[in-house]
Amino acid sequence: MTRLVNVPEEFPAEAVRGFVLANKRYVKPVFGGVVRSTATGQGKVAVVYGGGSGHYPAFAGWVGHGFADGAVCGNIFSSPSAAQAYSVMKAAERGAGVLMGFGNYAGDVLHFGQAIERLRSEGIQADTLVVTDDIASGSKDEIAKRRGIAGDFPTFKIAGAAAEAGKDFDEVKRIFAKANDATRTFGVAFDGCTLPGADGPLFTVPEGTMGIGLGIHGEPGVSEAPLGTADDVAKTLVDGLLDDRPASAGNRVVVIVNGLGDTKYEEMFVTTGNIVDRLEAAGIEIVDVESGEFVTSLDMAGISLTLVWVDDELLEYWDAPCDAPAYRKGSVGDVQRDDAVLNAEAAAVEVTEQGSQASQAVAQKVIGLLDAIHHKMEESKEELGRIDAVAGDGDHGIGMANGSRAALKTARELADKGAGAQTLLAGAGEAWSDGAGGTSGALWGAILTAVGAVLGDQDATGEDTVGKSLTAALEAVQRLGGAQVGDKTMVDALAPAVEAYQAASGSVVERLATAAAAAAQGAESTKPLVAKLGRSRPLGEKSVGTPDPGAVSFTQIVEVIGANL
Repeated sequence: MTRLVNVPEEFPAEAVRGFVLANKRYVKPVFGGVVRSTATGQGKVAVVYGGGSGHYPAFAGWVGHGFADGAVCGNIFSSPSAAQAYSVMKAAERGAGVLMGFGNYAGDVLHFGQAIERLRSEGIQADTLVVTDDIASGSKDEIAKRRGIAGDFPTFKIAGAAAEAGKDFDEVKRIFAKANDATRTFGVAFDGCTLPGADGPLFTVPEGTMGIGLGIHGEPGVSEAPLGTADDVAKTLVDGLLDDRPASAGNRVVVIVNGLGDTKYEEMFVTTGNIVDRLEAAGIEIVDVESGEFVTSLDMAGISLTLVWVDDELLEYWDAPCDAPAYRKGSVGDVQRDDAVLNAEAAAVEVTEQGSQASQAVAQKVIGLLDAIHHKMEESKEELGRIDAVAGDGDHGIGMANGSRAALKTARELADKGAGAQTLLAGAGEAWSDGAGGTSGALWGAILTAVGAVLGDQDATGEDTVGKSLTAALEAVQRLGGAQVGDKTMVDALAPAVEAYQAASGSVVERLATAAAAAAQGAESTKPLVAKLGRSRPLGEKSVGTPDPGAVSFTQIVEVIGANL
């Protein structure tokens, strides 16, 4: 993935553009992703799937008759923003409600939840379809906390077929839930993946070993074991899944062997044969076998095994015809084109009223701070990515750099139109959320918006402005993400910073220095903690000894503000 790249930051958008150009018979672009280019009648429940880029054919490759109505496409391994999700879901909706499917990652939960609330406020029925198939990411007693990996493919296929068959909103949800409950996945990695433009992989696997329980966002496995033969790998995967057999399972399974991006098809075919042999030896009836790339992780070397324990109902929807760019079954018959051009740009925050002279002066100061913050995030992105890759997906540094860049650009555009501080920060917050994606994008978007609400568009700043802004930022982050001190998140730096600023005396700059020191201490305090929230939670033990990247970047930003205010 380091070879065919123009500008690394533009890689996801350029990939989507090329995908659309190559698949016009199936898809057309809309802000945030793609929707069907074939006609879909009114009264059908829309099913939209999505997440970060880097997983093709998930998710855009599944948009087509009998499968998905649309796909939301975020940055590499980062959740799409709420605005992107709203845009795609609104474009796909056909009067019977819209369901948003994703793989149970923290950023997806935040962003897609916000989009769904916005749709509901407009009277549109909307809800989530959350996949939890990865047995390595949670115990049997915590299935709801498990992440979604290659199980996205069969569960979304089944839900899409139910929607195409004309099932109503609640019935599609029921069938999806049944499929998700029946689906289990276990994977192994042989080598890590490399982000576009990066110098090396997010993690490495020692020669002759394999990482057990990989993620699909560049996360390492939860443990390591000797690699062995293809049949040894098959044994590891089959034994793991049979040990986690759903309580309500019958004896029939759909077998899906999934390549992560760099494993050759021939290798997968060899392993598939060994898997089938072992399942049949265990007395399992195999009703279908798929072997190929369905949910990848850039150029990661590895495979996963998914078992879907089907009954007649689930098998009917699994076997139903579909026609999408990356997956086809049977014949869907004749379909009509829908050539209506959709909005491919975000709905921008507008300046509806000029800010007061005092507020415009504050807005200019905000631009200076955003400029300094962006330079710091660019300078720190490699280190933040390295920290994040220990137990996460390694995209925190890139996300913070992208988000701050987008916020600065939008802030300058709004200032040129006479925006006050509140409008400028609302637009900058939305741009940060869109540009960064992921959990950090959602949280920093909320922070800027909350601070803007404190500043207003007509008011001058006072002695208590910074303190009120910090408090508003903490409230917004905790309201949106639900984190508390000790969960190993940004809150471990933000909460002490707020408390220290309120308790300190002296000038604003002196109090900010005190707050920055408290934030740094809070970030340092996350080193011995086990992550309880976010994408690092499944690999929480691996995070011990490393500070939380969100807490580290927050500390850096407070230091920048103190030095430039």
